[in-house]
Amino acid sequence: MKITSKLISELKSDPNNARKHSAKNVDAIASSLEKFGQRKPIVVHNGVVIAGNGTLEAAQKLGWHEITITEVPDNWDLETAKAFAIADNRTAELAEWDEAVLVSQLLEMEQDGWDLKEFGFDDKVM
Repeated sequence: MKITSKLISELKSDPNNARKHSAKNVDAIASSLEKFGQRKPIVVHNGVVIAGNGTLEAAQKLGWHEITITEVPDNWDLETAKAFAIADNRTAELAEWDEAVLVSQLLEMEQDGWDLKEFGFDDKVM
């Protein structure tokens, strides 16, 4: 797997992305990018982002000009890229939180001065 930087202006969001990104979601991603930088590449097929569309949108919102990407193998066709995009989104959403551990960690973060709203959490979680 080759990881490189690419000009954001050379990339396109997937027009058929089945995953929608609300303003709250994009804001949380942008906040994470600001605090931690980009720690995982977005996935690209022929210049179209097939995994990481929310990250691309958040980076654009932040005024970034470059982003880290990885390109899928050259022999992938559109159907394979689509299947990967759906699988990537679905497998992530099937994960569950361990509520006790999450609340404990969020409380610790809050005590350490982290603004949990920046990461998309509100008071309802705790």
